Amino acid sequence: NGFANAFGDFFSCLFSIIAPAVLKPGAVAASLEPLTAPIQIKEFGAVNKIDFSPVPPRNYAVTASSRIHIYGRYSHEPIKTFSRFKDAAYCGTYRDDGNLLVAGSDEGIIRLFDISGKAPLRQFDGHTKPVHVAGFLSDKYRIFSGGDDYSSKLWDIPSGTEIVSYREHTDYVRCGCASKVNADVFVTGSYDHTVKLFDARTKSSIITIEHGQPVESVLLFPSGGLLVSAGGRYVKVWDVLKGGQLLVSLKNHHKTVTCLCLNSSGQRLLSGSLDRHVKIYSTTSYKVVHSFSYAAPILSLALSPEDETIVVGMTNGVLNIKHRKPEEGKEKSQKKRQPAYRTYMRGKTYMPKQEDFSVSKPVRRALRKYDKLLKSFDSSKALDAVLEPSIRLHTPEVTVAVMQELHRRGTLRSALAGRDEKQINLLLTFVARRVIEPRFTSILVTVADIITDIYQPVLGQSAIVDRQFLRLQEAIGKEIDYQGELLEVLGMMDTLFASFAEKKVTSLEETRSNSPTEIIETDE
Repeated sequence: NGFANAFGDFFSCLFSIIAPAVLKPGAVAASLEPLTAPIQIKEFGAVNKIDFSPVPPRNYAVTASSRIHIYGRYSHEPIKTFSRFKDAAYCGTYRDDGNLLVAGSDEGIIRLFDISGKAPLRQFDGHTKPVHVAGFLSDKYRIFSGGDDYSSKLWDIPSGTEIVSYREHTDYVRCGCASKVNADVFVTGSYDHTVKLFDARTKSSIITIEHGQPVESVLLFPSGGLLVSAGGRYVKVWDVLKGGQLLVSLKNHHKTVTCLCLNSSGQRLLSGSLDRHVKIYSTTSYKVVHSFSYAAPILSLALSPEDETIVVGMTNGVLNIKHRKPEEGKEKSQKKRQPAYRTYMRGKTYMPKQEDFSVSKPVRRALRKYDKLLKSFDSSKALDAVLEPSIRLHTPEVTVAVMQELHRRGTLRSALAGRDEKQINLLLTFVARRVIEPRFTSILVTVADIITDIYQPVLGQSAIVDRQFLRLQEAIGKEIDYQGELLEVLGMMDTLFASFAEKKVTSLEETRSNSPTEIIETDE
């Protein structure tokens, strides 16, 4: 019964997706690329901020709609969610120690969260309109903010009170950053085309820079001497130490530039734009050295502290994660094998005597390839290893066991994502053939559900993939029919057994009632 119900739910879901999709002919979609393709996660709304934790394990906070998700760096699954927002949340930002997270909101309230908790530690009320900018000063005890009420404010974390408020901008304040060198300095950018640098010890801004277009993003170099602003189609670099002198103006995008970030060494500057491109500049020549193209306009981007992962958030709510390929290590030079101990003590030509006792070494068992990959948390390659013909065809239980282990770890979705047409065909063939085996059903139904969810957008664009989905649909449909017939037969057999047992009891009772009672007399 449970088997039939599980298949029925999945079958109806699969049919509703496949039915309209298979009618659309076309080439294979661009997302069906080799394993190097990025992993994509769908959020609830446009992703307005991505921020990596400064401390290991380098999780990252994604602010979208009315939630902030904390994602694991390698599992790509939300490990925590902050959802105490009545309306949209903005600018979820980590503190330098990775223990606290601050975020603005559409309500004009700033909330401070402890990473290990759920409820806000502090709420800062003072802005009368949405707060799009919130971050920590480098002393870790103060917060700066900027809102659509044209004001910029400083807050004290321990007391939860406002320290100072600046009302120098004449339009929405939509971006800001803090200096890592001076704990009193922070920068804000506004739609009034200006960038202002504030010092908490003064009552007004100390530098005002005219960008020329509404400012969408600002960035200070780690040294604090250079400031980068983005707005319109321009990315501009300013010398703060010379009072805000313009050093270079870059116009490599075709639409508004929305976000900026630096790599760990400060040698590369990244900019994202509504033209669906991320440009990478050299900070020595300010020339474009690389470019990435995406499927939708870009609102936010972030680079992990070791430059190993780049995450991009888009207007359609898709989160795009790319990992740098690990460099193949140089082959370790094999150490010259030293002579055995007995060679030193007894010579090379020594032969064991009859009375000698030989001690055998324990045989060291080598790990299988997929075990090594699981041990090194390389989920995708581990799944590839068990999909090889020698394992997939002769020992399918090993393939299913690895899938079950990946599901237990929470990395099955990321292992199944980013595959090309040939690999999806292989996966669906295996699932369609083995899903009807009772020992594999529970995990393979989950695998089929995840594959359908991930590759739903490309259905109808590849004849091979569509054919495999239809085969899976047919296999599940037949199995449901078999289960239904078996349940009918089981019901008929139960009825027969019940009626047979009832008649048997009645005949025995009649025999006992009609037979004469024998009295046996004994000599006693």
